[in-house]
Amino acid sequence: MLPHENTTRLISLDMELASRPKHRGIDGAKNFSNAGGLHPKQPPAQPMDRLSWLMLISLSVLWGGSFFFTEIALVDLPPLTLVLCRVSIATMVLWWVVVLRDIAVPRDPKFWAGVAVMGGLNNLVPFCLIVWSQTQITSSLAAILNATTPLFTLLIAHIATDTEKLTARKAIGVLIGFGGVVVIFGLPTSGNTIGLLAPGAVLLAAFSYGCAGVFGRRFAATPPILTAAGMTSASSLMLLPLSLMIDQPWHLPVPTTSTILAVLGFATLSTALAYILYFAILKRAGSSNLLLVTFLIPVSAILLGVGFLGETLMMQHIIGMTVIGAGLVMIDGRLMPRKRG
Repeated sequence: MLPHENTTRLISLDMELASRPKHRGIDGAKNFSNAGGLHPKQPPAQPMDRLSWLMLISLSVLWGGSFFFTEIALVDLPPLTLVLCRVSIATMVLWWVVVLRDIAVPRDPKFWAGVAVMGGLNNLVPFCLIVWSQTQITSSLAAILNATTPLFTLLIAHIATDTEKLTARKAIGVLIGFGGVVVIFGLPTSGNTIGLLAPGAVLLAAFSYGCAGVFGRRFAATPPILTAAGMTSASSLMLLPLSLMIDQPWHLPVPTTSTILAVLGFATLSTALAYILYFAILKRAGSSNLLLVTFLIPVSAILLGVGFLGETLMMQHIIGMTVIGAGLVMIDGRLMPRKRG
């Protein structure tokens, strides 16, 4: 999964950067002293026009498609090798965009240390956990559980920052959202612990995305595409020795054409293009509207999984997804009645 993956994936939610003077260099020390990254109050959501909706739906299909591509590629490739292919190919595409845009690449070690942390939190850990989980559960269920990313992000931001505290409404939304997870799996017992490992891996991935969302806010002064290229580069370097030691890819059979196409789709569409589209929507429609993609990703993944992979969902999964969605609606707040002053 992406990005956020989701939203998950939030590298930088403050795009008023566009109105600031452009810098050819990056002062890593200044960037890393701003742990909050965001202003206490988010700007109001901008109106969504047809093009914004089209871009948002396209992004949901790209990110929802990551679960679909994973399911196909896992037939021939083990998880670590698959994730390595994803991030390494995406890295080449993203750096090509950086070069085309003539973006200055910083030399400050603190910047590269920061993107290395982002590569671990936003790529290495969640990608590997989600891909492994899909060896045990369906892509549709993985996508539903991944929708909990904003819930974890809010909790982590509440604990780790002074400017992103939970309001009563958002706290209720978080409780409702996690209630949906309980609906899906029930309360853990001694008899179903093993069966919760794969779903738990997706929830742990969502937690990692939440950490990345909070940590990544310190990159507000960095061109977003540069942050994305840096973190996929870092995760590629971290994954390479793991893949070589554990998967020993030279012993793997030659992948089929469908697997190769799935990997290319996984890397170029669901990762590189998704990052580019993500930041374009962020600049055009704002972070509040971008949150809407969280509602659409599971729908896209379910349509692809049920329509093309023959997956099925249990009624409790559908109900749980609905409850999680209700929690996200509560957090988003735009459908809530407003007091008149």
